[in-house]
Amino acid sequence: MLSRFVAFFLVIGSLLSLAACNTVDGVGQDISGAARTVKRAL
Repeated sequence: MLSRFVAFFLVIGSLLSLAACNTVDGVGQDISGAARTVKRAL
């Protein structure tokens, strides 16, 4: 359980750093996509 929690935040953190140059709308879309990907993976 803890490893899943940590993995989720690592993915979100990396996406946030990658999306820092995008618009706010782009960041929101990236986070939504990441959340869906993590849910599918888990």
